Amino acid sequence: MADWFEKRTIGSLPAQAAARWGSREALRFQERRWSFAELSASIDDAARGLMVLGIEPGEKVSLWMVNRPEFIQTTYAVIKIGAVLIPVNTRFRTEDVAYVLGQSDSTTLVISERSGPIDYVAMLREAVPSLGTGHSELADPRFLMLRRVIVVGDGRHPGTVHWEDMRQAGASGEDRELERRAEAVSPDDTAFLMYTSGTTGFPKGVMHSHAIVRNVIDRASRMGITETDVIMNYLPLFHLYGFSEGLLMSMLTGARQVLTETFAPEEVLDLIRQEAATLLSGFDTHFKEICEAQERGPRDVSSIRTGILASGMSSSVPTARRARRVFGKSFLSGYGMSEFGVGATLSFLDSTEEQCVEASGYPAPGYEIRVVDPETGRDRPRGEPGEILVRSYMLMQGYYKKPEETERTIDTDGWLHTGDMGILRPDGHLRFVGRYKDMLKIGGENVDPMEVEAYLMGHPAINLAAVVAYPDARLSEVGVAFVRLEPGQALTEEQVLAYCRGKIASFKIPRRVIFVDEYPMTSSGKIQKAKLREEALRRIPPP
Repeated sequence: MADWFEKRTIGSLPAQAAARWGSREALRFQERRWSFAELSASIDDAARGLMVLGIEPGEKVSLWMVNRPEFIQTTYAVIKIGAVLIPVNTRFRTEDVAYVLGQSDSTTLVISERSGPIDYVAMLREAVPSLGTGHSELADPRFLMLRRVIVVGDGRHPGTVHWEDMRQAGASGEDRELERRAEAVSPDDTAFLMYTSGTTGFPKGVMHSHAIVRNVIDRASRMGITETDVIMNYLPLFHLYGFSEGLLMSMLTGARQVLTETFAPEEVLDLIRQEAATLLSGFDTHFKEICEAQERGPRDVSSIRTGILASGMSSSVPTARRARRVFGKSFLSGYGMSEFGVGATLSFLDSTEEQCVEASGYPAPGYEIRVVDPETGRDRPRGEPGEILVRSYMLMQGYYKKPEETERTIDTDGWLHTGDMGILRPDGHLRFVGRYKDMLKIGGENVDPMEVEAYLMGHPAINLAAVVAYPDARLSEVGVAFVRLEPGQALTEEQVLAYCRGKIASFKIPRRVIFVDEYPMTSSGKIQKAKLREEALRRIPPP
């Protein structure tokens, strides 16, 4: 009996989209627009160009690039010819990139010349000194597999291949050879490695097959996404969220994608108005800035009909409610991670406001969710917190070249242990509480930092708060709050602490308050609490 879902390869999607939607607009980036047919043709040119360079099936191709059309073209081209794509975080710097190139066994790197003041080629030369030798074939002792660098940009750089030269070589290539390579790709093959954010330790390469195609189709169905929709996408394409909700979602549904190079809330609002965008997704940090920008200078955002606002955490609830008020629309909540995809749980379009704001979605088709006692492994009763476990067709194939870590993460029954704390509610919805490692243990009492953050952000002068643990000889650890104030506001540490006294339990009140203008963030828009813990240790002398 055949599977109910016919497996499809990622590389086959552009041609299928072109056959179905042809001249309909697929992409707008800055002042340029592409139809589905034009985008598919450009992808085939890139694919043939990569083949001319000698890239074989199974080779690893790293892609270090901000959002731009060449990112989309490279992604589909690499996967179409059976190579493995490795999107690289654009916030990575020389040693980070060196680690990913070496650990992933990449033979090829596709890179944008620069983005604003960031010179990516200069950083790459520092990481790979042999790049400046003038030879097109690299031979660097630190990266024995790395053979070629392809650069997108205006300049031409010694030791590299220019993107346009590669594309033109591919434009004159043979269609039959590309078809042969594409037909040889199995949906069960490894298609891409998505490196985790690396907020602690070295990032891990999460291996995925083409199963993400079903993952995106199921989510499109739940959200009612069709060819009449317009996706406003500022999320980084190298992150699984933007990769799936923009790059893949557009090809699978016929929805038009409006892509920005980076996140700028004013630009996002202007484009929503200009392009009549209907879908807007992001993390609470994105929505907070977008709402603030809209309140400062209102635009017509009536075209937006829905999107995903990752919610359920105590600290995100006010932002989720604010977004619904500012846009006058229902945003869905969801839960996911690189290891098992976006939208393992997701609200429905007719979910109540409480379910969308207070919870993190209902399990998606093909996903099983458990909440267990992390010590005993026994299932927790509905409504009681524990560790979230996930089992799904979308589960990663493992961490690349890290079998021991893979074995520690996925048990023998196929359940992935997330390290996240959650609650399965009586209505079947999941509520994501936070990372176990972020929880505080103060004098024997468990403290959810997000609960304290949500309370602090109730103060009219506080724009954003993040609470982390600080070691304490008597209580094991205490809380330290990093606070960003609203523009033009002023508070002292004592005033913040006084706001807490008598309102929340004494053990939940932060011991110290540190005022900041900005937070260290991951590329996906999450506060890097590991770096805040380090900063607290640096700023506050031990008792």
